[in-house]
Amino acid sequence: MTGVSRSMLDRADVSRRAALLGIGTAAAMSPSIVRATGSLAGFHNVRDYGARGDGRTVDSGAINKAITAAARAGGGTVVVPPGRYLCFSIRLQNDVTIALTAGAVIEAADPDRHGGRYDAPENYLEEQFQDFGITHVHNSLIYGDGVSNAAIVGRGMLHGLGLDREGPGAHWHGVEGWQSAKALGISPRELLLRDPKEQATLGRANKAIGLMNCRNILLRDFTILQAGHFSVIAHGVTNMTIDALTIDTDRDGIDIDCCRDVRVTNCIVNAPKDDAIVLKSSYALGRKVRCEDIAILGCKTSGYTMGSLLDGSYRKSDYAAPDKLGPLGRIKMGTETNGGFRNILISDCTCEASRGILIGVVDGGTMEDVVVSDIVMRDPVNHPLFVHQSGRLRAPEGTMIGQCRRIRFDNINVSGANPRFPCGLTGQKGYPIEDVTFSNIFVQSAGGGTAADAARVPEERPTSSLEVSYLRTLPAQGLYARHAERLTVRGVEFVVDKPDARPLFLLDDVQGATIDGVTSAQPRDKALVQRGSSNVALGDVRTVG
Repeated sequence: MTGVSRSMLDRADVSRRAALLGIGTAAAMSPSIVRATGSLAGFHNVRDYGARGDGRTVDSGAINKAITAAARAGGGTVVVPPGRYLCFSIRLQNDVTIALTAGAVIEAADPDRHGGRYDAPENYLEEQFQDFGITHVHNSLIYGDGVSNAAIVGRGMLHGLGLDREGPGAHWHGVEGWQSAKALGISPRELLLRDPKEQATLGRANKAIGLMNCRNILLRDFTILQAGHFSVIAHGVTNMTIDALTIDTDRDGIDIDCCRDVRVTNCIVNAPKDDAIVLKSSYALGRKVRCEDIAILGCKTSGYTMGSLLDGSYRKSDYAAPDKLGPLGRIKMGTETNGGFRNILISDCTCEASRGILIGVVDGGTMEDVVVSDIVMRDPVNHPLFVHQSGRLRAPEGTMIGQCRRIRFDNINVSGANPRFPCGLTGQKGYPIEDVTFSNIFVQSAGGGTAADAARVPEERPTSSLEVSYLRTLPAQGLYARHAERLTVRGVEFVVDKPDARPLFLLDDVQGATIDGVTSAQPRDKALVQRGSSNVALGDVRTVG
């Protein structure tokens, strides 16, 4: 055995046993999983604990027994062989990997049909500044609360047939009729459960995977179909990798909330009726927590009809959303912003048949040091790139309007843009967005903007949410900016199919801007309009066509 170590023989033996169990290469029983989870102490086949996988028997009890056995052994791998496993709540535990083999489907059971209940929501707060679905994780098909060194891997599927899409809204002092539990002398849970909508959620679930206060988490290679309100939602998780997931759902895909050191890589997310990948900093942990050190790399997002990603037909969605503009399915940051954001990288992604990338703060908090780069975007239904700062302030009393600063968009190619909606940024009067850069941007659109469009003054709405469809058609062809300081635009090209009467750039209350290296059909003397702006330098404008 010269040159062959005992550890090498042990790894070879592990690989043989993994193959025999049918984990195959999804037995991403790879060194990366070993490092991430330390969980190869033993294998636990769920069939050995009573799971049937026949699509009729409720198997969550057996799967939870296998997870508990693995955890008690000091860690291990719970193997889910091919079959369809009808389940209520599955509870992750420390040092356990769930390996979904190819052909294994865990189906979310329906409490109305299958005679069981999901675990109850756990996180009742005096004020819930975010929707019910964001506040809790125990009401999930699979959840981890305070778990470390856990993973879900493999080529199997989570199918959320029995999950709910909707739920109660936020409960806070800004809601008409809100009452304080403290003032009434009862617990927040007692107060909330007076609401019939909250009562109706007991025993039900609305997400495929929910994580709260976890660390060292790996999600890799599996598929999620029709996942209720959320496919994956994580609150207060540190050191998490989400890699090579395929998600085809009609509400949120991946939500990263109040997390740190998270990598979302090589995922394909189709979500026509909500956000595909979204970063948040809500109040679900009962305090302000920043979302920071996050990388979204090499992903594809879209808004096709649910199911048409997995069957390969990529059918156009007819969903119009409340603003009547069309599907969502985008990358977004800032739906909830109490804690703020820092050190965010979104790069090497493809976005198609969806909305553009939207980031900002609306509930206080600071967003800073954000880079969005190397993006290919096709047929966005609204603004390709937009930064918005506002004062919805769904937050503790006394919270002030937040701040966006040091944001860079670089090397982005957009085709099929809706000409009504150029790129843009909008702060609020007295609360400017600072130090935003657009560089190496190409945008192709139909053009056709009119003189009436160019004369429009978009509505000011200081208490708006993050969505900016209320601005309607903007009076610029390429970039609209309002209430900003130190704006930089370099190396941009705007191509239109027919002439557009709007200026390339309209700056409203922008203090300090540099625009240079512009290519378009618009002559230099019609490139820029200023309203109440100062210290604006217009450099090279190259007219073509």
